[in-house]
Amino acid sequence: MLLAVTAVAVLLTFEGDDGAEFAFSDRIQVVDIEGELVDSRPILDQIKRYEDSESVKAILLNIDSPGGGVAVSQEIYTEIKRLREKKDKIIVSYLSSTGASGAYYLSCASNKIVANPGTIVGSIGVIAEWVNYADLLEWAKLKDIVFKTGEFKDTGSSSRALTDNERKYFQGLIDDMYVQFLEAVSSGRKLDLQDVRTMADGRVFTGRDAKERKLIDEIGNFQDAVDITAKLAGISGKPRLLRSTRQRVTLLDVLTTDLSRLAPFNGQSMKSQIKFQYLWK
Repeated sequence: MLLAVTAVAVLLTFEGDDGAEFAFSDRIQVVDIEGELVDSRPILDQIKRYEDSESVKAILLNIDSPGGGVAVSQEIYTEIKRLREKKDKIIVSYLSSTGASGAYYLSCASNKIVANPGTIVGSIGVIAEWVNYADLLEWAKLKDIVFKTGEFKDTGSSSRALTDNERKYFQGLIDDMYVQFLEAVSSGRKLDLQDVRTMADGRVFTGRDAKERKLIDEIGNFQDAVDITAKLAGISGKPRLLRSTRQRVTLLDVLTTDLSRLAPFNGQSMKSQIKFQYLWK
């Protein structure tokens, strides 16, 4: 009997993720979003982890990111909206050092955005870039042979210059992605679309300036963001935070990881196609 009581007590006070469901008090899940957004899956897995948990009332997104891929940013944005609308989760975005472009895009789906006065905020826009080595091929007396089924099938090829039609085609894609960004900010921040457009020329703002422009809600630090999240979620007292343990990177991990993708002119980057990004450069 004593052993059973002790086991239950341990479960009720366990601080790790696995013991979250046994806590008496309401909790806030903290999800860290750091660096360039290149893969949505790890972030989506985190924010969906407690979607059906009644003890996890809210999610605090701890963001320090310049943005990243268009689709990646949109996938996270859409999931945040789903959790708010379908699961009644309170979600607050805290922009620590940087919350720009795609990172700002996804934060617009949250209930509130909190940033420091000196946080880099904004960079509303789209960028597409790639390496063109046509001159290098010409210098080396090499030719890139391509068979294709349509005018635009190899648009963005690194081995030749863009045609006028291709430039118009790409600009049309970018303009559409740009409007999608504007609409997300307008909807999330409850701002007139034309007002958003005046701020959406790629500029970044300080947190203080962003608040004046209504791009964020509050000026504060991480603890302020925790307090705001708790208040919105109706949590009284000091909230208990759930945070996934970060994976420890060892020397062996570094030695056995394929680092070729980080090289500026590796074979893969020479073959890669154009990437459309919500990214602050």
